[in-house]
Amino acid sequence: MSEAIFYKLAALISVVALGWFVGRMRWLGQPEPGGNDPARVLSNAAFYLFVPALLFRTTARLELAALPWLTLAGFFIPVLGLIVAVYFWQRSRLRAGAPVARPSVQAITVSFGNTLQIGVPLAASVFGETGLAIHITVVSLHALTILSLLTLLVELDLAREQAEAQGSSLLSTLLATVRNTVIHPVVLPVLSGLVFNALGLRLPALLDEVLQLLGTAVVPLCLTLIGMSLAYYGWPAAWRSVVLLALLKLLLLPALVLGFAHGVLGVGGMPLAVIVMLAALPSGSNALIFAQRYRCEEGETTAAIVLSTLAFVLTAPLWLALLSWMKF
Repeated sequence: MSEAIFYKLAALISVVALGWFVGRMRWLGQPEPGGNDPARVLSNAAFYLFVPALLFRTTARLELAALPWLTLAGFFIPVLGLIVAVYFWQRSRLRAGAPVARPSVQAITVSFGNTLQIGVPLAASVFGETGLAIHITVVSLHALTILSLLTLLVELDLAREQAEAQGSSLLSTLLATVRNTVIHPVVLPVLSGLVFNALGLRLPALLDEVLQLLGTAVVPLCLTLIGMSLAYYGWPAAWRSVVLLALLKLLLLPALVLGFAHGVLGVGGMPLAVIVMLAALPSGSNALIFAQRYRCEEGETTAAIVLSTLAFVLTAPLWLALLSWMKF
């Protein structure tokens, strides 16, 4: 692992540790029983303000005609396939009384990678400017694709649960799902950005500057949030699930991308190496924001993010060595 990536990892862990210290000292206040704790307040700020600004700006500026669709398919089809598999697996094991958002929360933990704080310096240092360009292209669709699918799944589960409690019809359940999915702080800015893009409009300079400024707050805020969540929620008592989530993210997902992209679609060379390493990244902080949005498995998700980030120091060289041995 290069020195640049090591320092990025060290900086990331340092900010998380700083967030933990702030939460441990309760500098931002005590959690309220049955109410909002400071970590959730920060999560809401990210979910309702900073992340939507980032997503809208990204989709509004996306050059759809120039996208490498074969490479994107080689990455996103296995990723979305794993999301669906984990979702239905966890849903089949869901016990009575358990939060219905759990399958979706676990699915995002094993699929949403840390593509910015770790992914960008990794791609730049290992693959150079050409590889970094491919990485950024995939990242431009990363959040909007994964978050949109999982928002649809979790909102459908919540609407179904509410319908069963109230005795509502199937039609009203579907209408509630569509409404809650579209009018959502993740999906709505994505759809708005795509419409803006399709109309051939350009962001005014002032609006673009405002959106960029808001978007830059996502990374430090989310890293601090991970540390604060550790302080408020603690480490989960059951480690088996946390370890499994980390292994699925670090080992199974990149293996699926490698097998599908190369074996089925015939993607090779640098594009293949870039998307395999992108899939091998540790879980990203958006998984925690998603968990806190639906008040489900915040402690487990936080632990999985931290564990996968630490373990990435060991798994990243293994994947790089395998790709080098396979001459990609």
